[in-house]
Amino acid sequence: MANITISMIQADLLWENKEANLIDFENKIKKLSGKSHVVILPEMFNTGFSMNSQLLGEKMDGQTVSWMRRICIENRIILTGSLIIEEDGSFYNRMIWMMPNGQLGYYNKRHLFGFAGEDKHFCGGSQRMITSVNGWRFNLQVCYDLRFPVWSRQQIRENNEPEFDVLIYVANWPEQRAHAWRTLLTARAIENQCYVFGVNRIGQDGNNLTYAGDSLAIDPLGQIINESNNRENIFTCELKSEFINEIRTKFPFIKDADNFSIM
Repeated sequence: MANITISMIQADLLWENKEANLIDFENKIKKLSGKSHVVILPEMFNTGFSMNSQLLGEKMDGQTVSWMRRICIENRIILTGSLIIEEDGSFYNRMIWMMPNGQLGYYNKRHLFGFAGEDKHFCGGSQRMITSVNGWRFNLQVCYDLRFPVWSRQQIRENNEPEFDVLIYVANWPEQRAHAWRTLLTARAIENQCYVFGVNRIGQDGNNLTYAGDSLAIDPLGQIINESNNRENIFTCELKSEFINEIRTKFPFIKDADNFSIM
């Protein structure tokens, strides 16, 4: 694996205002000036965590996906974050992985947040997405998925290597549950011996919920390598292959893990 740089953008999302949010993120991305391979935006970065799926949902050739493609081509980055996508009459909280050549992959959020009624407005996904960049393998997850460790659990491939090296969680995680956010992100890093990036928002949404940010980058030992509290922020981390390889060699815990299948 070659070393790789990852940037997280923690922002105050304007409620259901796509145009304003996209302009704001474009300006923030320009400030990176080609310093990152991967740039991570929060969950539903163009609208905030809205259940107004029929009004805000887009096709895959719609405004926001087209914007992501242009931004990636112009800035030579990979860009990821989730938005509301409509497909065959169903709506998904879909995390897009847009590449610099304009091609993309995606992950549909598996665990829908019933406490907020997300399960009544969206369909859940059934497949994980693990993608590769510069030899690093990324597992994409969305917000509430964080509470369900089996869905993100590391598995050993046929060549006895771990399935992924980086877990990404994009979120709109409210301030009153910030302790759970920080604790679970750390647990996911330790149990999977991987880097974890949790990208949250700040501000207040249209339901008067407050978000304190607490976006985190955590190493495979569970140590915080970068964090952002209750303010808009952009920060970049360089991941070094020597470190993760050393940890996995020194502490070969994953090989002792239980074998299982996700049905």
